[in-house]
Amino acid sequence: MSRNPDALKPALLGLAAPDFTLAMPEGKYLSLQELRGRKALLVFLRHFA
Repeated sequence: MSRNPDALKPALLGLAAPDFTLAMPEGKYLSLQELRGRKALLVFLRHFA
């Protein structure tokens, strides 16, 4: 994996993300489709050992 940010290419820039559903801590589910038309920040955490 390259650690040079200049070597990274934006993946699918400008295209809609595929719909997915996540379980919320309250026991409900939230799908990306429900957020359509609103701004959303997606954070993907990476576990470091």
